[in-house]
Amino acid sequence: MKPLFSALFITACVLAFTATADDRPDHFKGKQADTLEQAVANFTEYNAKLKVLLSAELTPQAMAEIHQLTYTLEVALEKIHSETGKLKDTLEQVHIASERMDTATAKQSGDSYLNAAQTLVK
Repeated sequence: MKPLFSALFITACVLAFTATADDRPDHFKGKQADTLEQAVANFTEYNAKLKVLLSAELTPQAMAEIHQLTYTLEVALEKIHSETGKLKDTLEQVHIASERMDTATAKQSGDSYLNAAQTLVK
């Protein structure tokens, strides 16, 4: 039964690879990332998994695993992109506050910025 499932799974993946970007089905769900911290953790973990897979022979099974884990990487990157856009806005608040000598905003926005930015450099 397992070889049959593996063959069907690999066939489905091959068909998904040959589809165009517009008509590819979303047949896997990536690991959810509700926060920047979760996104960075998933990004780190799944990049390590991808590195291991790419360092070995790229068998059909390895390609299927790569295909599946890229969904989590895509979810993580989307969240990171969204959150870093907000981070850029917060840094701009610090920048403007520094020009205007607005110490309260510089402190509040600066602390928010550093808290979020620290997540990216762990």
